[in-house]
Amino acid sequence: MNIWGIHNDTLTNELVDDAFISLGWDEVGDLRKIPHGREGIKRVLADQEPNAKQRSIANQAGVLFRFRDEMRVGDTVIAPYKPDSTINIGVIIGGYEYVVDAPTHRHRHAVEWKKIGIPRTVFSQSALYEVGSAITVFRVRNHGREFLAALESDGASIDEVTIAVDQVAARESDDAVSDEPRASRIDRHTRDFVLETLHKNITHREFEEFTAALLRALGYEARVTQYSQDGGVDVIAHRDPLGVEPPQIKVQCKHLTGTIGSPDVQRLVGTQGPGEHSLFVTLGSYSKDARMIEQQRPGLRLLSGEDIVSLVLEHYSELPERWRNEIPLTSVLVVSDEA
Repeated sequence: MNIWGIHNDTLTNELVDDAFISLGWDEVGDLRKIPHGREGIKRVLADQEPNAKQRSIANQAGVLFRFRDEMRVGDTVIAPYKPDSTINIGVIIGGYEYVVDAPTHRHRHAVEWKKIGIPRTVFSQSALYEVGSAITVFRVRNHGREFLAALESDGASIDEVTIAVDQVAARESDDAVSDEPRASRIDRHTRDFVLETLHKNITHREFEEFTAALLRALGYEARVTQYSQDGGVDVIAHRDPLGVEPPQIKVQCKHLTGTIGSPDVQRLVGTQGPGEHSLFVTLGSYSKDARMIEQQRPGLRLLSGEDIVSLVLEHYSELPERWRNEIPLTSVLVVSDEA
């Protein structure tokens, strides 16, 4: 059994809802009709992209060949999910097929998703670095046991899954994956560092204080409510200096990396008075039902861990020194992926 990593920046919830993994390159057509293995695929790509470099053609052909010929029923798939920065793990249950009536990404394998929405903080940085490969389809060779440990943790909580993965990671070699650093890998490494720091290095109360500081960096006035007397509201924010002009923003903070469901969001909505707004802040993600509430409720906004990291990076210089010391970052120029 092989363990594969696959990136998909085009499709999102369709992959989980309809249980498949997929590739682009729709213009190539059904790969089963292309003879002579990898070389045959290279010839088709070269005909379609006459100005492409030979190395690019070879890399593309390798991806398509692996997807068609090497990924097999029973193999495990690790799929980083970019929208909310989580990891999905599944098992391939169908051979290669070309879905001609699909609007895009017609090269597919059916997958049974076993674990979805696993926070990236569950895994070691070395494992995340490996699945951050710039290649679309690749074998996970060095840290596969971490992902299998998460896969085999049936019915376990996120904390229990983390413990199981940590035990495996402690036994594995900590050697970094041999690969050149690139802009996208460095960016992903930085985002993981920010998320892990906010998760592991501060308390829940400090997370509330950080949220207020981040809102102030965005131009809001913000204050943390009295602990144990907040009634589900952790931070109060507003635009005017005195806080007397509407709208007032009630903020709920959850210092968690798991998935927030609709009941938690409904409780926050219940505190929202006429003319008020509400904001839910977590280091994790949200269920589909929770997102539906956001779409249907005016004045409600849900911020995920990935959203928080983006705001930190965009407004880092405006954060107080306390938080810049907690999350030490520096600006650099790095080699572009295109190079």
